[in-house]
Amino acid sequence: MVRKSVMARPSSLFLIFFLHLVLVSSSTTSTETRSEHSRNHVALFIFGDSFFDAGNNNYINTTTLDQANFWPYGETYFKFPTGRFSDGRLISDFIAEYAKLPLISPFLQPGYNQYYHGVNFASAGAGALVETFKGAVIDLKTQLKYHKKVQTWLRSKLGKVEAEITLSKAVYLFSVGTNDYMSIFVTNSTVLNSYSKSEYVGIVIGNLTTIDIYKRGGRKFGFINLLPFGCAPGIRIIKAENNGSCLEEASSLVKLHNKALSRLLRKLEKQLKGFKYSLYNFDINLRRRMNHPSKYGFKEGKGACCGSGQFRGVFSCGGKRLGKEFQLCENPNEYVFWDSYHLTQRVYEQLADQMWNGARKPNSVWPYNLRDLFQAF
Repeated sequence: MVRKSVMARPSSLFLIFFLHLVLVSSSTTSTETRSEHSRNHVALFIFGDSFFDAGNNNYINTTTLDQANFWPYGETYFKFPTGRFSDGRLISDFIAEYAKLPLISPFLQPGYNQYYHGVNFASAGAGALVETFKGAVIDLKTQLKYHKKVQTWLRSKLGKVEAEITLSKAVYLFSVGTNDYMSIFVTNSTVLNSYSKSEYVGIVIGNLTTIDIYKRGGRKFGFINLLPFGCAPGIRIIKAENNGSCLEEASSLVKLHNKALSRLLRKLEKQLKGFKYSLYNFDINLRRRMNHPSKYGFKEGKGACCGSGQFRGVFSCGGKRLGKEFQLCENPNEYVFWDSYHLTQRVYEQLADQMWNGARKPNSVWPYNLRDLFQAF
């Protein structure tokens, strides 16, 4: 069922456990606390775009095209908008839960500076390239600079040795690249007039590097490859002559990028001592849910729950972007897509479960699942 067209309406840890009943000295307690941090948990550091952004874009000078801090975002789980591009939680939120961590807070959240469990640097609209939606997002290069600041903070709080243990045991989760390609189709970009598709993919992949984090001690990395964004509701409607079909030009870029990403990670595993990775096949597993929604418990795999126009592909969810009126479905759990480009909490939970527990196969998660990375090495 579909609700009537609606108008937008206004929107609106770390706990230290002391193991001793008697405080011997502040220096002794500090040392013991540091040891507990490095021994008893694995931190999670999150980088990327809107699939992982937990609210960083709430705190930057950008437009509502790259923000989700208004109703009905967040309505299913949080009951208020958090800045997440979904009706509830994201993949990264579920991974934190599976790892027995609290929700990982946005780096830019005012007053937050407790990084023992990790932190979320992701920014909706961000890409591997600095030029992608430049000035409106936090690009990957800047996210990596923020991580450097966290490294410095950990050293000041834990000492150099304990900080290095924390960083080496941590898992670094990435969702980057989609916007570098999507921007070509939603703006007046002429980049493919200057480069072939293969050349452009090479540029994107060349900037999607984990070397900086590896040099800082990071060894365990989780990636999702590109989703089939050429079939997202917002892309299906770009060309009227397509009659709602997937945009093949976009789909071909996804294929090229995903093959190149897989090659890059295999190369890094051979070149970098101790480098371990988990690559989740976001493309195949989301496509399955889009094409066969009932098999996975959904009723609608192509159209969005929230938006307007054909497939609700007009990016109007919330009424603060492309028009004030939009449609909102009764039950997001029946839909694969939440808005024109993003997914529902229920889909994110299914995908996160595969990332964590999935069989170690190239069409699932390879060569390790995320549970392997958190529990081993």
